[in-house]
Amino acid sequence: MPYLANTDSDRQIMFNVTGSQNFDEMWQQAQVDEPVPELHGLSAGVSEFEVTNILRKLAAKNAVHLINFLGAGYYDHIIPAAVSEITGRSEFYTAYTPYQPEASQGTLQAIYEYQSSICRLTDMPVANASLYDGGTALFEAMMLACRTTRRKRVIISGAVSPIFRKMLSCYSGNLDIELIEITPGSADDSNQNEFPLACDKNTACVIVQYPNFFGAIEDWSSCNEAIHAQGALTICSAYPIALALLKTPGKMGFDVVTGEGQSMGMPLSFGGPYLGFMAVTEKLMRKMPGRICGRTVDKEGREGFVLTLQTREQHIRRESAMSNVCTNENLCALSALLYLAGLGKQGLIDVAELCTAKAVFAREQLLNIEGVSAVGGNAFFNEFVISLPGDAAEITGKMIDKGFAPGFPLGRYYPERKEQLLVAITEKRTKEEIKALANALEAVL
Repeated sequence: MPYLANTDSDRQIMFNVTGSQNFDEMWQQAQVDEPVPELHGLSAGVSEFEVTNILRKLAAKNAVHLINFLGAGYYDHIIPAAVSEITGRSEFYTAYTPYQPEASQGTLQAIYEYQSSICRLTDMPVANASLYDGGTALFEAMMLACRTTRRKRVIISGAVSPIFRKMLSCYSGNLDIELIEITPGSADDSNQNEFPLACDKNTACVIVQYPNFFGAIEDWSSCNEAIHAQGALTICSAYPIALALLKTPGKMGFDVVTGEGQSMGMPLSFGGPYLGFMAVTEKLMRKMPGRICGRTVDKEGREGFVLTLQTREQHIRRESAMSNVCTNENLCALSALLYLAGLGKQGLIDVAELCTAKAVFAREQLLNIEGVSAVGGNAFFNEFVISLPGDAAEITGKMIDKGFAPGFPLGRYYPERKEQLLVAITEKRTKEEIKALANALEAVL
């Protein structure tokens, strides 16, 4: 739709600049293939009651009552009631960027506590105040590595989420960055031995996922040492709930840790809003995008919180700015903080143990079905791959009719894996639901 200027003078300026007499001439000069919009063709307005009914009918088309075994980076965890109760308070959900610390101590303290929680979870020394989602956080980590090393070659594991890999490819499409992909191993491992061999003096970083997209758990400590010896940085996209049990990215020597924070207190909500977290070594702290909140004291010695580092530098550096990230997912970050604080250290460990124990049980139940076989190794957290005797997407459709979202058909992103299904189990799934899944799948097959 053309810009409808508010005043006659505005319109005349537009016409003078474009050499047009009216909007129709402007559209002709633009050589737009689409038909010119006609505002008089819009339907008449309807009442609030009618709009509500329309939206209710649309919402009813969503399959919200399926028993969910989907994962692939986004997980159906239990969310404590306290999360929505506190984030729903007006001082939080109406707050904007806390530029004035004297008026924003509550928000600033929440951000500080969130950063501290991410540092403890990842075992990294510094975290920022959050980013948009897991994919954009991974892209920002890649750009951080390129800026720091002044190199343009990036090696990425093929066992990183295909959604994230697509985002990296899209976001860097017009940049002078070379993306090299390492094919996963036959056991759905990341093929670690190939990464040091692929590194050279032009390699900025290596990007991996932990656990990887297929659910496999791998120790990257030795591989990271070999990569660092060649001057490249190492970046890990991590599943935060798994970090309650597994060896932390910090212990393995990663330089940057990012991830999708949706599993920490945010509903799936058909795709968002979600949360990207990022933590780095102290050496890279000033290279991080976004902002960092710090704790300090005023001149009278009273504790307070401020924005210690804020990189809204695109205002002054424009295209030379290290990032265009100018805000953070503050309400989502608060949700993550409330989730972690509400569960506590042992509570988070309990959730992680339930996830992995139930995943082991579910895998055993599914592998007892004739025609179903295991794919990959036995080292997984809450997600695993099985092979079905037929097209997994077609079988998934039949399972949906029975009330189950049984998993993610890998053929959608990996054409050679049409018979394979990625199944995820969280603490939310009961033994009865898992057995019902196995019975329904056996009946479908």
